[in-house]
Amino acid sequence: MLWIAVDAMGGDFAPRLVVDGAIAATRNPDLGVALVGPADLVEAEVARHGDADRTRVRIVDAPEVVTMEESPSAALRRKSGASIRVAADMVATGDAAALFSAGHTGATVMAAHAAFGMLPGVDRPALAATIPRPQRPAILLDVGASVECRPPHLVQFAVMGGVYARVAFGIEAPRVGLLSIGEEATKGNELTREAHRLLKASTLSFIGNVEARDVYSGKADVIVCDGFTGNVALKVSEGLVEVLADFLTEDFRRRVDYSEYGGAPLLGVAGVTIVGHGRSSAKAVRNAVAMAYRFAADRFIHRVEQHIAAATIH
Repeated sequence: MLWIAVDAMGGDFAPRLVVDGAIAATRNPDLGVALVGPADLVEAEVARHGDADRTRVRIVDAPEVVTMEESPSAALRRKSGASIRVAADMVATGDAAALFSAGHTGATVMAAHAAFGMLPGVDRPALAATIPRPQRPAILLDVGASVECRPPHLVQFAVMGGVYARVAFGIEAPRVGLLSIGEEATKGNELTREAHRLLKASTLSFIGNVEARDVYSGKADVIVCDGFTGNVALKVSEGLVEVLADFLTEDFRRRVDYSEYGGAPLLGVAGVTIVGHGRSSAKAVRNAVAMAYRFAADRFIHRVEQHIAAATIH
């Protein structure tokens, strides 16, 4: 059985919906969840599930929480018993196979980096969001882990995004696009122009620049950008879906619903880490924990490391 360390205090609706979703994920008989947070609060939520298999649901006491208003670096230094820190340490020591949190993204990234370190050949982590499309999903990264990037970082993101596309969605030769303000190689800022040159010289299937309007078009399977740009693009998309929700068919609404995918993998760190939306529902948590299990069972980190070792990304 693989244990997933779940930050029970992460998210706008924690711990209730986090516990609900995590316990729902244990319907997989090979999956166990370690719910990390203040033991009394978490136990009260677990007690609502009288049919929960307590041999596959553990409570790990972590009396402190990193709140959204806090500086993640300062909070993690000051709060040794923070739930996200304790959960990450469980994975680092082998007590769990993967980490999930819907809490403070910055704190999750920093805790994962501190506990696992980076994969050889990778300088910055990247959050990879799944972009729904009519045929097959695309991957947009980074969407918030690394706000300030240099051109080689975007090449590293492209390599990791390509591995994710192959492993998660069976895209054997993912087409890589660089998010910019125009299709021409000369368009964009210094970051995108130099990244374009490096990507074009790489062994990746680089198709050139893509504009924001092409993110959902199917033009590229992997779309790379810095974390600031990617986070803005993702939030605009989420806001548009919410505004248009009443006009969408049920099938299309389901396909663009982030809860269907659960979370975004944090690529580049040397441990399976899934980051959930702050407003994650129980359904989103369930799917994110299931994603964490699949990544751990499929030895995803090892496969990423192999592909990075085989690529020239510096």
